[in-house]
Amino acid sequence: MRRCLSGVNASRPDISRLGKLKGRQPDEASLQDVRALIGPRPEQGHRRDLLIEYLHLLNDAYRGLHERHLVALAREMNIPMAEVYEVATFYHHFEVLRGDAAAPGLTVRVCDGLSCEMAGAGELLQRLPSILGGQDVRVVRAPCLGRCEQAPVAMVHQQALAQATVEAVVCAVNSAGAPVDSAQVAIKFVAFEDYLVQGGYALVAALASGARSAESVIAAMEASGLRGLGGAGFAAGRKWRIVREQQKPILLTVNIDEGEPGTFKDRTYLERDPHRFLEGMLVAAQVVGVDAIYIYLRDEYHDCRAMLQAELAQLQARPPCALPLIELRRGAGAYICGEESAMIESIEGKRGEPRMRPPYIAQVGLFGKPTLEHNFETLYWVRDIVEKGPDWFSGFGRHGRTGLRSFSVSGRVKQPGVKLAPAGITLYELIDEYCGGMAEGHTLYAYLPGGASGGIFPASLANVPLDFDTLQPYGGFIGSAAVIVLSQHDRARDAALNMMRFFAHESCGQCTPCRVGTAKAARLMQAPVWDHATLEDLNTVMADASICGLGQAAPNPVRCVLKYFAHEVS
Repeated sequence: MRRCLSGVNASRPDISRLGKLKGRQPDEASLQDVRALIGPRPEQGHRRDLLIEYLHLLNDAYRGLHERHLVALAREMNIPMAEVYEVATFYHHFEVLRGDAAAPGLTVRVCDGLSCEMAGAGELLQRLPSILGGQDVRVVRAPCLGRCEQAPVAMVHQQALAQATVEAVVCAVNSAGAPVDSAQVAIKFVAFEDYLVQGGYALVAALASGARSAESVIAAMEASGLRGLGGAGFAAGRKWRIVREQQKPILLTVNIDEGEPGTFKDRTYLERDPHRFLEGMLVAAQVVGVDAIYIYLRDEYHDCRAMLQAELAQLQARPPCALPLIELRRGAGAYICGEESAMIESIEGKRGEPRMRPPYIAQVGLFGKPTLEHNFETLYWVRDIVEKGPDWFSGFGRHGRTGLRSFSVSGRVKQPGVKLAPAGITLYELIDEYCGGMAEGHTLYAYLPGGASGGIFPASLANVPLDFDTLQPYGGFIGSAAVIVLSQHDRARDAALNMMRFFAHESCGQCTPCRVGTAKAARLMQAPVWDHATLEDLNTVMADASICGLGQAAPNPVRCVLKYFAHEVS
């Protein structure tokens, strides 16, 4: 029942408030700040899907997102403030500043991933806050920065520091944004003109002119046995056939948000030969009949983004054929956006939360259109497979497996890095033949074959072939082939705890089994003796009831420790 308040009948509207907008109103100065960055409002209004791009512009310009700017952005885009706020607070790289809070002068991110932790990131995190505390500098932990072969890694604003030391970080901070002399992060790549000299873009031009048929390209992809190299391993040629049969228009999304701890292969290849990837992308677009392409690049790869923007501009200025719309989108620090449907949500300017299936994105994907989704490296090999023939790719392999694999190897080896090796190679062979052996003073104790999600195996399983489908019987999988090598100086239980903390930090929070399960498991795993029964209950619920692969794979490191290293937790 309605009440009368202060003599006014509550069933009647307060006519004095009619015509006034509800909620916080933007001030003119903030509106001008926003307009200066995102441009004047088009006649049809600002695109809703560019919300995250606009938030990046504000975040970069003001070292944070002031609430007054969020209010102004909501007004300019004609969307509710709640939508702007929920997106801004979802991503790790956005710093929402409430009220009159001041932005930090500089943010230093120190990777606390397993490879960096083993290389001494803990000392950086311990010492830097007191050293830099008086310089308006914020030091924060960051999940894997995608440079595991350069561990430990820190980022001073947007500058990556390889093999970071306290002194190097302090020097970079004192440079206040000036270029840092760091040869390890310099990009030396095959530029557009050089790629053309090497026969680049001839394949996509032949496709566009009809000199080569789309069917012959798909047949080559199928015969090669190339599978998706982002982790899922779906046959690439088969995916092309499925999507090209969908109703037009068809879109293509490219996933370069490689946030899996231990993974850095996509960044490495992008830094070497970006146009080989871009041509593979255009070949896929020609074959499938794609109208628009959206490249999603993780925010930690600032140098790569600048380089890719410049090379895309050259390609678009001198195209080998009619190009579809190509947009480069910037992630904002969310591992979950490596999942294809979460990435699509992010491209649409939303929180990166995975979608329920069905429908699958091949039918209803980006903007509700049929969508072909690919990992960067899958497209990187397209030109070689078609030009050299599928037998070239499938001719590699060991121990009954076929094809090539790019292993991101880090940890206790002499020569970490991306190792292009035959599929089915064993860990022993990979270390001895491609990594120069174990690091001095270290012997093989355990390894992670597929990053955080792929489980933890003892040295006794180092003769198992590394490939799709070979590790599942032992409780793991290869995923993106992120191999982290542990020695007698490490403990599997510590590695598992590092991974579970990562999962808890990166859970999008959409589903209870993952949101609650990862955090609870991380707390239980800190105990000297693990509660096996409770942990296995959590493992079962997470694996069976989580919406996406994050929660479903989170139990793998725990189960492997309980199976192979029980003496460490009993």
